[in-house]
Amino acid sequence: MSSVDHYENFPVASLLCPPALRPAVVAIYHFARTADDLADEGEASTAERIQALRDYRAGLAATVAGQPPSPRWAAVFTPLAREMHRLRPALLHDLLDAFEQDLCPPRYRDRDHLLDYCRRSANPVGRLLLGLYGVSDTESLRRSDAICSALQLINFWQDFSRDGSRGRLYVPQSDLDRHGVTAEDVLACRDSPAARALIADLCAWARMLMREGAPLALRLQGRAGWELRLVVQGGLLILDKIAARGHDSLVHRPAVRAWDLPRLAWRALTMRAAP
Repeated sequence: MSSVDHYENFPVASLLCPPALRPAVVAIYHFARTADDLADEGEASTAERIQALRDYRAGLAATVAGQPPSPRWAAVFTPLAREMHRLRPALLHDLLDAFEQDLCPPRYRDRDHLLDYCRRSANPVGRLLLGLYGVSDTESLRRSDAICSALQLINFWQDFSRDGSRGRLYVPQSDLDRHGVTAEDVLACRDSPAARALIADLCAWARMLMREGAPLALRLQGRAGWELRLVVQGGLLILDKIAARGHDSLVHRPAVRAWDLPRLAWRALTMRAAP
């Protein structure tokens, strides 16, 4: 699933995560990672993947109801059951909705249509983590959604070469039409001036969403705030890398490397409300 590339932006038991929250964070991660693998890994057919995700959802429902988990995924649902009192099951079901949608991906009509996918594929992660920190006010949730949706979009603009081979197109038709680029051009990763202009427009959209959400990283106190600063700056760094190569991400996949870490840390340390 391209949305998070095995949840590479997910703060799994990092040094910045308070020890008391790490079991819950790890449980959420393994729940999402396992669902990701069911949707994408191995040689199973689409029908087999759909059934596996349905069985997995039944395992989640049993866990929420306090019933013993299926032996097939006991390693996932047993630790998740211990943390369920701190989690909102509806958000976990939203994640599964997104994984299922990726097995028969639609063509997205416009940006609102794609953001509805982000609402289920990415935003639940931020809301689950905020819940662990006891943050539930409307403004924080709205900004968290903006950050998570931005990260999801950035993953899309980073992963054209991976998604194209799977027939997954996350560029809204309205954007394709505006720039005179076809769905087939994007799926085949055909670079062109029009395609680069399209990607520049899409990256500007993702950056706007990230700017909208970024004040949350400054508002949150302690480790949560510092961790979110790094997440925000990591997403912005990918956008900067795409821009530095003239928005050629149809043919070149940008990534954050080890040598980028000092730059990333400095950005987080000096971050202001509008990065």
